[in-house]
Amino acid sequence: MAVLLTGGAGYIGSHTCVELLAAGYDAVIIDNFSNSSEKVLERIREISGRSVVCYNADVCDESALRRVFSENKIDCVVHFAGLKAVGDSVKHPLEYYQNNLCATMTLLKVMNEFDVERIVFSSSATVYGVPKSTPIREDADRWCTNPYGWTKYMSEQIISDTAKADGNMSAVLLRYFNPIGAHESGRIGEDPTGIPNNLLPYITQVAVGRREHLNVFGNDYNTHDGTGVRDYLHVVDLAKGHIRAIEYAQKNTGVIAVNLGTGNGFSVLDIVKAFERATGIRIPYKIAPRRPGDIDACYADASLALEKLGWKAELSIDDMCRSAWNWQKNNPNGYGE
Repeated sequence: MAVLLTGGAGYIGSHTCVELLAAGYDAVIIDNFSNSSEKVLERIREISGRSVVCYNADVCDESALRRVFSENKIDCVVHFAGLKAVGDSVKHPLEYYQNNLCATMTLLKVMNEFDVERIVFSSSATVYGVPKSTPIREDADRWCTNPYGWTKYMSEQIISDTAKADGNMSAVLLRYFNPIGAHESGRIGEDPTGIPNNLLPYITQVAVGRREHLNVFGNDYNTHDGTGVRDYLHVVDLAKGHIRAIEYAQKNTGVIAVNLGTGNGFSVLDIVKAFERATGIRIPYKIAPRRPGDIDACYADASLALEKLGWKAELSIDDMCRSAWNWQKNNPNGYGE
């Protein structure tokens, strides 16, 4: 069974590719490498012992996408491709709407042409906006605080409407919380372009000496220490969640939205302390102004994932920090030389 990974050379895509190959699937990647490295492909081959078919192309390019489907027997698509930084989306909303929604609609159009009826979508907890209560269930109100979140919200709706129009289609909308960590080999991990938008890559870059200190954006949130609280889960646990979602899609039709998280909330300073505890490295930090679009607290009720997908996060916050540091210390400049 061949699975197409759009944006499959990225952070979550590459880890999912490794788990797919380990589970016996064939993988095909399409990626324009705007926020990833072609070196990921050789690292995946190192880890798995298997090669991956890859197309250097944009998912918004309909003709390129049609070529991928015509040259491969695709049974299921996992749709990762898209711009993904909350703060950047506030500054450049049109770019986010154009890119992310175009990718989703073009993909669905070509899938329909080739009678591919299974899709797993990389959604986000940002669709919940400012939650009325935590932990957050899948039936909670959805309302976004930034354009990135709205592109996930709208893509969910587009996919859902498409699936409802085709009674044979199966769509699993995976609402991620905050993936961190890296593969145990230290060969693949999170390698952001420029200044990291996510917390742990910023911490590891401070630890390896690439940055002087961590900026903590806001210390006046309504949380136990004033810094934002999120549900952090190991990227390998998250990747395995995609395998369970594919298995579910093979056996079911219709649309289901499922949270992937641990169900536990950790603040920014909790993560700093956990990293220091796991590695023995002190992380200097400074308090900076809040970022637009950020909220107080966001963590999951992940019980539906266990009920429907048979999935539960297993790795600890210390595992996440240790693996992230293992990646960064062995690749101080990421995939760059």
